[in-house]
Amino acid sequence: MRTLEELIKHGVKGRRVLVRCDLNVPLKDAGTAAVSVTDDGRIRASLPVLTTLLDYGARVIVTAHLGRPKGEPDPKYTLGPVADRLAQLLGRPVEFALDTVGESARLLAAELGDGELLLLENVRFNAGETSKDDAERLAFATQLAALTGGDDEGGVFVEDAFGAVHRKHASVYDVATLLPNYGGNLVRAELEVLTRLTGDAERPYVVILGGSKVSDKLAVIESLLPKVDKLLVGGGMCFTFLKAQGYEIGDSLLEEDQLENCARFLAEAGDKIVLPTDIVVSAEFSADAPTQVVDAHEIPAGLKGLDIGPESVSAFRAALDGANTVFWNGPMGVFELAPFAAGTKGVAEAVSAVDGLSVVGGGDSAAAVRALGLDEAAFGHISTGGGASLEYLEGKSLPGVDVLETS
Repeated sequence: MRTLEELIKHGVKGRRVLVRCDLNVPLKDAGTAAVSVTDDGRIRASLPVLTTLLDYGARVIVTAHLGRPKGEPDPKYTLGPVADRLAQLLGRPVEFALDTVGESARLLAAELGDGELLLLENVRFNAGETSKDDAERLAFATQLAALTGGDDEGGVFVEDAFGAVHRKHASVYDVATLLPNYGGNLVRAELEVLTRLTGDAERPYVVILGGSKVSDKLAVIESLLPKVDKLLVGGGMCFTFLKAQGYEIGDSLLEEDQLENCARFLAEAGDKIVLPTDIVVSAEFSADAPTQVVDAHEIPAGLKGLDIGPESVSAFRAALDGANTVFWNGPMGVFELAPFAAGTKGVAEAVSAVDGLSVVGGGDSAAAVRALGLDEAAFGHISTGGGASLEYLEGKSLPGVDVLETS
Protein backbone atom coordinates (compact mmCIF):
# COMPACT_ATOMS: atom_id res chain seq x y z
CA MET A 1 0.00 0.00 0.00
CA ARG A 2 1.43 3.35 -1.04
CA THR A 3 1.50 5.93 1.74
CA LEU A 4 0.63 9.59 2.09
CA GLU A 5 4.31 10.30 2.72
CA GLU A 6 5.15 8.82 -0.67
CA LEU A 7 2.52 11.00 -2.33
CA ILE A 8 3.84 14.13 -0.64
CA LYS A 9 7.37 13.20 -1.68
CA HIS A 10 6.26 13.02 -5.32
CA GLY A 11 4.66 16.45 -4.97
CA VAL A 12 1.01 17.45 -4.68
CA LYS A 13 1.10 21.20 -5.22
CA GLY A 14 -1.48 22.13 -7.84
CA ARG A 15 -2.77 18.55 -8.17
CA ARG A 16 -6.37 17.58 -7.49
CA VAL A 17 -6.49 14.90 -4.81
CA LEU A 18 -9.73 12.98 -4.27
CA VAL A 19 -9.90 11.94 -0.60
CA ARG A 20 -12.49 9.51 0.76
CA CYS A 21 -13.18 10.49 4.37
CA ASP A 22 -15.51 9.05 6.98
CA LEU A 23 -17.72 11.98 7.98
CA ASN A 24 -20.73 9.88 8.94
CA VAL A 25 -21.49 11.77 12.15
CA PRO A 26 -24.66 12.00 14.24
CA LEU A 27 -26.85 15.06 13.74
CA LYS A 28 -29.42 16.74 15.95
CA ASP A 29 -32.54 18.20 14.32
CA ALA A 30 -31.51 16.87 10.89
CA GLY A 31 -33.42 18.44 8.03
CA THR A 32 -34.15 21.65 9.94
CA ALA A 33 -32.49 25.06 10.17
CA ALA A 34 -31.33 24.17 13.70
CA VAL A 35 -29.35 21.10 12.64
CA SER A 36 -26.06 20.51 14.46
CA VAL A 37 -23.32 17.89 14.70
CA THR A 38 -23.54 16.16 18.08
CA ASP A 39 -20.28 14.17 17.91
CA ASP A 40 -17.50 15.42 15.63
CA GLY A 41 -15.01 12.65 16.45
CA ARG A 42 -14.88 11.31 12.90
CA ILE A 43 -14.42 14.79 11.46
CA ARG A 44 -11.51 15.39 13.83
CA ALA A 45 -9.97 12.06 12.86
CA SER A 46 -9.94 13.18 9.21
CA LEU A 47 -8.10 16.44 9.88
CA PRO A 48 -4.47 15.24 9.83
CA VAL A 49 -4.55 13.94 6.25
CA LEU A 50 -6.58 16.88 4.96
CA THR A 51 -4.37 19.44 6.70
CA THR A 52 -1.20 17.82 5.38
CA LEU A 53 -2.45 17.84 1.79
CA LEU A 54 -3.67 21.43 2.03
CA ASP A 55 -0.43 22.64 3.60
CA TYR A 56 1.49 21.16 0.68
CA GLY A 57 -0.70 22.96 -1.83
CA ALA A 58 -2.99 20.16 -3.01
CA ARG A 59 -6.44 20.92 -4.40
CA VAL A 60 -8.45 18.60 -2.19
CA ILE A 61 -11.83 17.11 -3.17
CA VAL A 62 -13.48 15.19 -0.33
CA THR A 63 -16.12 12.49 -0.76
CA ALA A 64 -18.09 11.08 2.14
CA HIS A 65 -21.47 9.64 3.07
CA LEU A 66 -23.94 10.35 5.85
CA GLY A 67 -26.62 7.90 6.92
CA ARG A 68 -28.48 5.68 4.49
CA PRO A 69 -30.38 7.74 1.93
CA LYS A 70 -31.90 5.63 -0.81
CA GLY A 71 -29.79 6.67 -3.79
CA GLU A 72 -31.37 10.10 -4.15
CA PRO A 73 -31.12 13.51 -2.41
CA ASP A 74 -32.68 13.69 1.04
CA PRO A 75 -32.38 16.91 3.11
CA LYS A 76 -32.07 14.89 6.33
CA TYR A 77 -28.75 13.49 5.12
CA THR A 78 -27.09 16.52 3.54
CA LEU A 79 -23.42 17.05 4.36
CA GLY A 80 -23.96 20.81 4.59
CA PRO A 81 -23.73 20.89 8.43
CA VAL A 82 -20.64 18.70 8.23
CA ALA A 83 -19.01 21.17 5.81
CA ASP A 84 -19.62 23.96 8.33
CA ARG A 85 -18.08 21.99 11.19
CA LEU A 86 -15.16 20.87 9.03
CA ALA A 87 -14.40 24.49 8.17
CA GLN A 88 -14.43 25.42 11.86
CA LEU A 89 -12.04 22.61 12.78
CA LEU A 90 -9.70 23.21 9.83
CA GLY A 91 -9.65 26.93 10.45
CA ARG A 92 -10.01 27.61 6.72
CA PRO A 93 -12.86 27.84 4.19
CA VAL A 94 -14.55 24.71 2.85
CA GLU A 95 -16.36 24.87 -0.47
CA PHE A 96 -19.49 22.71 -0.58
CA ALA A 97 -20.93 21.23 -3.76
CA LEU A 98 -24.70 20.93 -3.88
CA ASP A 99 -24.42 17.65 -5.78
CA THR A 100 -22.03 14.72 -6.15
CA VAL A 101 -20.83 14.87 -9.75
CA GLY A 102 -23.23 17.40 -11.27
CA GLU A 103 -22.82 21.00 -12.37
CA SER A 104 -22.04 22.33 -8.89
CA ALA A 105 -19.35 19.71 -8.24
CA ARG A 106 -17.74 20.10 -11.67
CA LEU A 107 -17.65 23.89 -11.49
CA LEU A 108 -16.24 24.09 -7.96
CA ALA A 109 -13.68 21.35 -8.64
CA ALA A 110 -12.46 23.20 -11.73
CA GLU A 111 -12.13 26.46 -9.78
CA LEU A 112 -10.22 25.01 -6.82
CA GLY A 113 -6.95 26.75 -6.08
CA ASP A 114 -3.81 25.41 -4.41
CA GLY A 115 -4.43 24.65 -0.74
CA GLU A 116 -8.21 24.79 -1.11
CA LEU A 117 -10.79 22.14 -0.20
CA LEU A 118 -14.10 21.09 -1.71
CA LEU A 119 -16.57 18.75 0.01
CA LEU A 120 -19.00 17.02 -2.33
CA GLU A 121 -22.60 16.35 -1.30
CA ASN A 122 -23.39 12.94 0.21
CA VAL A 123 -22.18 10.30 -2.28
CA ARG A 124 -25.10 8.08 -1.31
CA PHE A 125 -27.41 10.61 -2.96
CA ASN A 126 -26.26 8.90 -6.17
CA ALA A 127 -27.58 5.36 -6.71
CA GLY A 128 -24.30 4.36 -8.34
CA GLU A 129 -22.45 4.62 -5.02
CA THR A 130 -23.93 1.51 -3.44
CA SER A 131 -25.16 -0.30 -6.56
CA LYS A 132 -24.69 -4.06 -6.79
CA ASP A 133 -24.27 -3.60 -10.54
CA ASP A 134 -20.53 -3.29 -11.23
CA ALA A 135 -21.05 -1.22 -14.38
CA GLU A 136 -23.35 1.28 -12.66
CA ARG A 137 -20.96 1.64 -9.76
CA LEU A 138 -17.96 2.08 -12.07
CA ALA A 139 -19.81 4.72 -14.09
CA PHE A 140 -20.31 6.82 -10.96
CA ALA A 141 -16.70 6.27 -9.88
CA THR A 142 -15.56 7.43 -13.33
CA GLN A 143 -17.44 10.69 -12.85
CA LEU A 144 -15.87 11.16 -9.42
CA ALA A 145 -12.39 10.50 -10.80
CA ALA A 146 -13.00 12.97 -13.63
CA LEU A 147 -13.29 15.78 -11.07
CA THR A 148 -9.54 15.43 -10.49
CA GLY A 149 -8.75 15.68 -14.20
CA GLY A 150 -7.69 12.04 -14.14
CA ASP A 151 -4.23 10.52 -14.09
CA ASP A 152 -3.16 12.56 -17.12
CA GLU A 153 -3.62 15.79 -15.15
CA GLY A 154 -2.07 14.49 -11.93
CA GLY A 155 -5.28 13.38 -10.24
CA VAL A 156 -4.85 10.87 -7.42
CA PHE A 157 -7.00 9.10 -4.82
CA VAL A 158 -6.36 8.85 -1.07
CA GLU A 159 -8.39 6.38 0.99
CA ASP A 160 -8.73 7.62 4.56
CA ALA A 161 -12.22 6.36 5.49
CA PHE A 162 -11.47 3.19 7.41
CA GLY A 163 -15.09 3.10 8.58
CA ALA A 164 -16.17 2.47 4.97
CA VAL A 165 -13.49 0.11 3.63
CA HIS A 166 -15.63 -2.98 4.27
CA ARG A 167 -18.03 -1.71 1.60
CA LYS A 168 -17.48 -2.33 -2.13
CA HIS A 169 -18.82 1.12 -3.00
CA ALA A 170 -17.92 3.42 -5.88
CA SER A 171 -16.15 6.07 -3.79
CA VAL A 172 -14.32 3.44 -1.74
CA TYR A 173 -13.42 0.66 -4.15
CA ASP A 174 -14.03 1.49 -7.80
CA VAL A 175 -12.42 4.93 -7.84
CA ALA A 176 -9.21 3.33 -6.56
CA THR A 177 -9.06 1.28 -9.76
CA LEU A 178 -9.18 4.44 -11.87
CA LEU A 179 -6.60 6.70 -10.23
CA PRO A 180 -3.18 6.23 -8.63
CA ASN A 181 -4.14 5.36 -5.05
CA TYR A 182 -2.67 5.82 -1.59
CA GLY A 183 -3.64 4.74 1.92
CA GLY A 184 -4.25 7.61 4.29
CA ASN A 185 -2.67 7.74 7.73
CA LEU A 186 -5.95 6.90 9.46
CA VAL A 187 -6.41 3.72 7.43
CA ARG A 188 -2.83 2.65 8.02
CA ALA A 189 -3.04 3.31 11.78
CA GLU A 190 -6.24 1.25 12.06
CA LEU A 191 -4.71 -1.67 10.19
CA GLU A 192 -1.58 -1.59 12.32
CA VAL A 193 -3.59 -1.78 15.56
CA LEU A 194 -6.02 -4.43 14.31
CA THR A 195 -3.13 -6.56 13.10
CA ARG A 196 -1.76 -6.53 16.65
CA LEU A 197 -5.13 -7.64 18.00
CA THR A 198 -5.48 -10.56 15.59
CA GLY A 199 -1.85 -11.63 15.52
CA ASP A 200 0.46 -12.47 18.38
CA ALA A 201 -1.06 -10.05 20.90
CA GLU A 202 0.90 -9.42 24.08
CA ARG A 203 -0.72 -11.26 26.98
CA PRO A 204 -2.69 -11.08 29.16
CA TYR A 205 -5.20 -10.25 26.38
CA VAL A 206 -8.67 -9.14 27.48
CA VAL A 207 -11.63 -8.39 25.20
CA ILE A 208 -14.75 -6.55 26.41
CA LEU A 209 -17.88 -6.83 24.30
CA GLY A 210 -21.14 -4.98 24.81
CA GLY A 211 -23.92 -3.59 22.71
CA SER A 212 -27.38 -4.94 22.23
CA LYS A 213 -27.11 -8.19 20.26
CA VAL A 214 -25.05 -11.37 20.38
CA SER A 215 -25.78 -11.83 16.67
CA ASP A 216 -23.86 -8.63 15.88
CA LYS A 217 -20.74 -9.99 17.60
CA LEU A 218 -21.10 -13.69 16.86
CA ALA A 219 -18.29 -13.92 14.32
CA VAL A 220 -16.00 -11.75 16.46
CA ILE A 221 -16.50 -14.06 19.43
CA GLU A 222 -15.80 -17.09 17.22
CA SER A 223 -12.58 -15.50 15.98
CA LEU A 224 -11.21 -14.00 19.20
CA LEU A 225 -12.26 -16.48 21.88
CA PRO A 226 -9.39 -18.90 21.17
CA LYS A 227 -6.89 -16.01 21.30
CA VAL A 228 -7.88 -14.18 24.48
CA ASP A 229 -7.33 -14.80 28.17
CA LYS A 230 -10.62 -13.21 29.22
CA LEU A 231 -13.81 -12.20 27.40
CA LEU A 232 -15.96 -9.80 29.44
CA VAL A 233 -19.57 -9.56 28.25
CA GLY A 234 -21.91 -6.69 29.11
CA GLY A 235 -24.60 -4.65 27.42
CA GLY A 236 -27.86 -6.08 26.13
CA MET A 237 -26.07 -9.12 24.75
CA CYS A 238 -25.22 -10.42 28.23
CA PHE A 239 -28.83 -11.38 28.90
CA THR A 240 -28.87 -14.04 26.21
CA PHE A 241 -25.75 -15.52 27.83
CA LEU A 242 -27.42 -15.40 31.27
CA LYS A 243 -30.57 -17.01 29.87
CA ALA A 244 -28.43 -19.73 28.27
CA GLN A 245 -27.23 -20.55 31.81
CA GLY A 246 -30.84 -21.00 32.87
CA TYR A 247 -31.26 -17.75 34.79
CA GLU A 248 -34.31 -15.47 34.89
CA ILE A 249 -33.79 -12.25 32.93
CA GLY A 250 -37.21 -10.60 33.31
CA ASP A 251 -38.09 -8.41 30.36
CA SER A 252 -34.47 -7.88 29.35
CA LEU A 253 -33.35 -8.11 25.74
CA LEU A 254 -33.20 -11.70 24.54
CA GLU A 255 -32.19 -13.31 21.24
CA GLU A 256 -33.73 -16.74 21.52
CA ASP A 257 -32.12 -17.90 18.30
CA GLN A 258 -28.68 -17.29 19.86
CA LEU A 259 -29.22 -19.29 23.06
CA GLU A 260 -27.59 -22.39 21.59
CA ASN A 261 -24.54 -20.41 20.43
CA CYS A 262 -24.17 -18.75 23.83
CA ALA A 263 -24.38 -22.13 25.58
CA ARG A 264 -21.73 -23.48 23.24
CA PHE A 265 -19.40 -20.52 23.87
CA LEU A 266 -19.79 -20.91 27.62
CA ALA A 267 -19.03 -24.64 27.41
CA GLU A 268 -15.99 -24.15 25.19
CA ALA A 269 -14.55 -21.16 27.04
CA GLY A 270 -14.61 -22.41 30.60
CA ASP A 271 -13.74 -19.50 32.90
CA LYS A 272 -12.59 -17.28 30.01
CA ILE A 273 -16.04 -15.68 29.68
CA VAL A 274 -16.93 -13.30 32.52
CA LEU A 275 -20.58 -12.24 32.82
CA PRO A 276 -22.12 -9.55 35.03
CA THR A 277 -23.14 -10.58 38.55
CA ASP A 278 -25.42 -7.61 39.19
CA ILE A 279 -27.65 -5.56 36.93
CA VAL A 280 -29.26 -2.11 37.02
CA VAL A 281 -32.93 -2.67 36.18
CA SER A 282 -36.00 -0.57 35.61
CA ALA A 283 -39.54 -1.00 34.38
CA GLU A 284 -39.17 1.92 32.01
CA PHE A 285 -36.68 3.41 29.63
CA SER A 286 -36.26 7.10 30.46
CA ALA A 287 -33.81 9.64 31.87
CA ASP A 288 -35.68 9.85 35.19
CA ALA A 289 -36.60 6.18 35.51
CA PRO A 290 -36.53 4.69 39.04
CA THR A 291 -33.85 1.99 39.17
CA GLN A 292 -32.60 -0.76 41.42
CA VAL A 293 -29.62 -3.09 41.41
CA VAL A 294 -30.46 -6.80 41.45
CA ASP A 295 -28.64 -10.11 41.24
CA ALA A 296 -27.91 -10.88 37.57
CA HIS A 297 -29.22 -14.41 38.11
CA GLU A 298 -32.65 -13.30 39.36
CA ILE A 299 -33.98 -10.35 37.38
CA PRO A 300 -37.65 -9.94 38.41
CA ALA A 301 -40.45 -10.26 35.90
CA GLY A 302 -41.60 -6.89 34.57
CA LEU A 303 -38.14 -5.35 34.90
CA LYS A 304 -35.46 -5.08 32.25
CA GLY A 305 -31.71 -4.87 32.58
CA LEU A 306 -30.32 -1.59 31.23
CA ASP A 307 -26.79 -1.48 32.66
CA ILE A 308 -24.30 -3.64 34.52
CA GLY A 309 -24.12 -3.01 38.27
CA PRO A 310 -21.27 -1.75 40.50
CA GLU A 311 -20.21 -5.26 41.55
CA SER A 312 -19.81 -6.21 37.89
CA VAL A 313 -17.80 -3.06 37.16
CA SER A 314 -15.44 -4.02 39.98
CA ALA A 315 -15.11 -7.55 38.63
CA PHE A 316 -14.41 -6.29 35.10
CA ARG A 317 -11.86 -3.84 36.48
CA ALA A 318 -10.10 -6.67 38.31
CA ALA A 319 -10.01 -8.74 35.10
CA LEU A 320 -8.35 -5.81 33.33
CA ASP A 321 -5.71 -5.33 36.01
CA GLY A 322 -2.34 -6.26 34.58
CA ALA A 323 -3.63 -6.74 31.02
CA ASN A 324 -1.15 -5.92 28.25
CA THR A 325 -3.67 -5.91 25.39
CA VAL A 326 -7.31 -4.79 25.66
CA PHE A 327 -10.00 -4.45 23.00
CA TRP A 328 -13.34 -2.92 23.97
CA ASN A 329 -16.33 -2.79 21.63
CA GLY A 330 -19.85 -1.94 22.75
CA PRO A 331 -21.29 -0.06 25.75
CA MET A 332 -22.23 -1.84 28.98
CA GLY A 333 -25.65 -0.22 29.13
CA VAL A 334 -27.82 2.55 27.74
CA PHE A 335 -25.13 5.16 28.43
CA GLU A 336 -27.08 7.93 26.69
CA LEU A 337 -29.39 8.05 29.74
CA ALA A 338 -27.83 9.04 33.08
CA PRO A 339 -29.40 6.27 35.20
CA PHE A 340 -27.75 3.65 32.98
CA ALA A 341 -24.36 5.24 32.21
CA ALA A 342 -22.29 4.21 35.24
CA GLY A 343 -21.38 0.75 33.93
CA THR A 344 -20.00 2.04 30.64
CA LYS A 345 -18.14 4.87 32.35
CA GLY A 346 -16.62 2.55 34.96
CA VAL A 347 -15.41 0.07 32.35
CA ALA A 348 -14.11 2.87 30.11
CA GLU A 349 -12.11 4.31 32.99
CA ALA A 350 -10.66 0.87 33.70
CA VAL A 351 -9.68 0.43 30.05
CA SER A 352 -8.03 3.86 30.00
CA ALA A 353 -5.92 2.89 33.02
CA VAL A 354 -4.40 -0.14 31.27
CA ASP A 355 -0.63 0.23 30.84
CA GLY A 356 -0.50 -1.88 27.68
CA LEU A 357 -2.29 -1.44 24.36
CA SER A 358 -5.89 -0.32 24.88
CA VAL A 359 -8.14 -0.17 21.83
CA VAL A 360 -11.65 1.27 21.78
CA GLY A 361 -13.48 -0.40 18.91
CA GLY A 362 -15.29 2.53 17.37
CA GLY A 363 -19.01 3.16 16.98
CA ASP A 364 -20.96 3.49 20.21
CA SER A 365 -17.89 2.84 22.37
CA ALA A 366 -16.01 5.77 20.88
CA ALA A 367 -19.12 7.95 21.18
CA ALA A 368 -19.45 6.93 24.83
CA VAL A 369 -15.89 8.00 25.60
CA ARG A 370 -16.64 11.48 24.30
CA ALA A 371 -20.19 11.72 25.66
CA LEU A 372 -19.06 10.75 29.17
CA GLY A 373 -16.29 13.36 29.17
CA LEU A 374 -13.36 10.94 29.31
CA ASP A 375 -9.87 11.84 28.10
CA GLU A 376 -9.43 10.36 24.63
CA ALA A 377 -5.65 10.61 24.99
CA ALA A 378 -5.76 8.10 27.86
CA PHE A 379 -6.58 5.29 25.41
CA GLY A 380 -4.01 3.71 23.14
CA HIS A 381 -6.24 3.89 20.08
CA ILE A 382 -9.83 4.91 19.45
CA SER A 383 -11.02 3.32 16.25
CA THR A 384 -13.26 5.06 13.75
CA GLY A 385 -13.95 1.73 12.12
CA GLY A 386 -17.11 0.34 13.67
CA GLY A 387 -18.30 -2.39 11.33
CA ALA A 388 -15.03 -2.38 9.38
CA SER A 389 -13.06 -3.10 12.55
CA LEU A 390 -15.34 -5.98 13.47
CA GLU A 391 -15.16 -7.50 10.00
CA TYR A 392 -11.36 -7.34 10.07
CA LEU A 393 -11.33 -9.06 13.47
CA GLU A 394 -13.68 -11.70 12.06
CA GLY A 395 -11.07 -12.45 9.41
CA LYS A 396 -13.04 -11.03 6.49
CA SER A 397 -11.42 -9.20 3.59
CA LEU A 398 -11.97 -5.46 3.29
CA PRO A 399 -12.54 -4.45 -0.36
CA GLY A 400 -11.44 -0.86 0.20
CA VAL A 401 -8.11 -2.06 1.59
CA ASP A 402 -7.58 -4.94 -0.81
CA VAL A 403 -7.87 -2.63 -3.81
CA LEU A 404 -5.11 -0.40 -2.39
CA GLU A 405 -2.84 -3.37 -2.03
CA THR A 406 -3.42 -4.71 -5.54
CA SER A 407 -3.95 -1.66 -7.80
